[in-house]
Amino acid sequence: MIRHRPDRHMERGAATVFVVGMSIVLLVCAGLVVDGGMGIAARMRVADDAEQASRVAADSINLELLRETGEIAINPALARQRAESYLMDRGYSPGRFEVLPASDQSVRVEVRGTSETYLLKLIGINSYEVAARATSSPQTGPEGES
Repeated sequence: MIRHRPDRHMERGAATVFVVGMSIVLLVCAGLVVDGGMGIAARMRVADDAEQASRVAADSINLELLRETGEIAINPALARQRAESYLMDRGYSPGRFEVLPASDQSVRVEVRGTSETYLLKLIGINSYEVAARATSSPQTGPEGES
């Protein structure tokens, strides 16, 4: 009986292909971990900025209405101007955020940012969008009440 031995020339490249393939897979996994962590940090930063901008806007009370009727309502023009100013001071360009009066009692702010990648650039992903929104209302009572 003749035994057939595999040709050693056919096996030589198999280990190299496996090692190269696994290296690429591990590099992509490391990119997801590193760049994913950076993305989470960027998302938290954008969420903090949206929250603070909505608080600034909610603090923009219509003083004339308050003096005349005692009613607390947000001045939409002042709220928009203050939130936009805050966000531009934080480095956002006008197309990267939106300030919307949700009602005369609350303001919603939506902010979009970009998370740059480091390792994922190797596979063509240079950056990705992160976004957050926040809604705030003026505080009308003692601390903790509204």
